[in-house]
Amino acid sequence: MANTAKFLETVNTGYTFKGESYKMGRAMLNGEVVEGADVYLPFKTLNRHGLIAGATGTGKTKTLQVLAEGLSDASIPVVLMDIKGDLSGIGAAGEMNDKITSRSQLLGIDFKPQAYPVEFLTLSKEKGTRLRATVSEFGPILLSKILELNDTQAGFVSMIFKYCDDNKLPLLDLKDFIKVLQYVSGEGKAELEKDYGKISTTSTGTILRKVIELQQQGADLFFGERSFDVEDLMRISDDGRGIISIVRVTDLQDRPKLFSTFMLQMLAELYASCPEEGDLDKPKLVLFIDEAHLIFNQASKALLDQIETIVKLIRSKGVGIFFCTQNPMDVPAPILAQLGLKVQHALRAFTAADRKVIKQTAENYPFSEFYKTDELLTQVGIGEALVTMLNEKGVPTPLVHCMLRAPQSRMDVLTDSEIDAIVSRSKIAARYNEEIDSYSAYEILNQKLELAAERAAALEQQKQTGRTQQKPEKTILDDPIVRSMARTAGNTIVRSLLGAIGLSGTRRKKSSWF
Repeated sequence: MANTAKFLETVNTGYTFKGESYKMGRAMLNGEVVEGADVYLPFKTLNRHGLIAGATGTGKTKTLQVLAEGLSDASIPVVLMDIKGDLSGIGAAGEMNDKITSRSQLLGIDFKPQAYPVEFLTLSKEKGTRLRATVSEFGPILLSKILELNDTQAGFVSMIFKYCDDNKLPLLDLKDFIKVLQYVSGEGKAELEKDYGKISTTSTGTILRKVIELQQQGADLFFGERSFDVEDLMRISDDGRGIISIVRVTDLQDRPKLFSTFMLQMLAELYASCPEEGDLDKPKLVLFIDEAHLIFNQASKALLDQIETIVKLIRSKGVGIFFCTQNPMDVPAPILAQLGLKVQHALRAFTAADRKVIKQTAENYPFSEFYKTDELLTQVGIGEALVTMLNEKGVPTPLVHCMLRAPQSRMDVLTDSEIDAIVSRSKIAARYNEEIDSYSAYEILNQKLELAAERAAALEQQKQTGRTQQKPEKTILDDPIVRSMARTAGNTIVRSLLGAIGLSGTRRKKSSWF
């Protein structure tokens, strides 16, 4: 009993915060929920990022759903990267059942089934609002990173962007960039080298091959107009709740280049467009990346470096980033060290390697006098987790075994007709789904090359015409044989005439009789 009283005091002290907070559930001791040991999540520290981890089937996706609901109710916009395709149910109300009723009573929570304001976003042609960005907005640095170019090649890409800026050649989609590459390595090479320096044909060939590789993963769908404004991720619904934007990327698991491209652009755009805010009472936006291990396992070094940089710096912009993955070890150590909130669901220990990972995972959490963390990690039930977070002073809260509340929205996916209905009500889908192919570098250079070809053809024709005018037309007398015959006939006639008048066409020697 004394142990329970001390535990209750520890939890209440550690999880009582100033300002707004959200009740995640109640702490457990010896496998039982302790009445009054409420675990709250302070909104003020959500910009310190977080991690939701656990083996398949332990409930981590539902935890993500619960957190998204709590943030939305607090007028905080949310972005969910839905890689498995099982988060669409947030857009429909859940249903009561005996298990949910029992859990809600244990946790002292009033369960209210409800749908949440949802916006479906897509990088492909799936149902939802299309996400795009122009090549110019992406910029030479990020483009070079995603193409994994060396310093020389990256410098050449920067030169191309500079050339396009100076010559008013808009780079909107990849065909614009490819056309400029082809132009500066061919007809426009002399023009570019005159003002910007030597061009390596090897570099242009390498860059072109890597752009084509990006195209093969579907990047043409992402680069272009109309570009998506990240401000539309931070909208509030008419009823005052934060809109939950679900990015449907189920078809990108085997296309890491395209996913990396999107992640780099979105994180960079968020960081560049959001002003410095410091520590707000609640964040302006929270981004959840489900199945994050798929990103880290397949991501390029450029993406990993960019995520690490963004995680470190974007906190002051009022934006929080949460990773949802199977094991904390899936997250690179420099990034893991930046994650303040940790919700750890059960891990499985089937092999010696698994037990080693569990021991390492346990060491990443604060020491607790109430739990043997490494043993508890394999015993946590579905819908339960080990929780620790940062308080307002940046100090980790006590580690607690917490029974989590159930989502109030549907714990299943929406039907196609339900998704269609949500998309049809969208206030931004029609604007971003409009196909636009503006007059840009591709058309400008094609026109320039066509005009050059027409001028060259006209000049050649003029030369041909000039030669024809200077040279008279040939007649039968221009034939050398005919000319020879004419000369012979003419000489014969002349000699005959001279002879008729007493002259000879040949000179005779004088007589010698004198």
